[in-house]
Amino acid sequence: MEWENAEDIKYKLENILKILDFKHINLNRVFCYRTYGSKSRAYARTWAFPKVFQQALNIEAAYVIEVLSQYFDRLDEDKKTKVLIHELLHIPKNFSGALVPHRTRHQNIGQAVSKLYKEYKRKTKEI
Repeated sequence: MEWENAEDIKYKLENILKILDFKHINLNRVFCYRTYGSKSRAYARTWAFPKVFQQALNIEAAYVIEVLSQYFDRLDEDKKTKVLIHELLHIPKNFSGALVPHRTRHQNIGQAVSKLYKEYKRKTKEI
């Protein structure tokens, strides 16, 4: 598997964060990569940096958002935006290095993506 820094994804995340209310996300601690040759069938994945590693290495929480080129790059811009919103929803409000699962008692990420994407589209039309 090969990977490369994905500045285009970082730029898209920056735009999403400007429009939607994700104030808890420190984009300086979110790293974006594009991978080639993965066996996964996902469009993208969010990787956490668990607390035990943060403490052992004495560094802050961080996340990696990986887009899998063979699937993600084929999507239209609207679907790419939805996928990135989905990945951002995996980052908890306390930006701890943990991950939010797809379903909790309080949230279903799939439903939240639809709602936030509509808000994103509405707000981008206003700009």
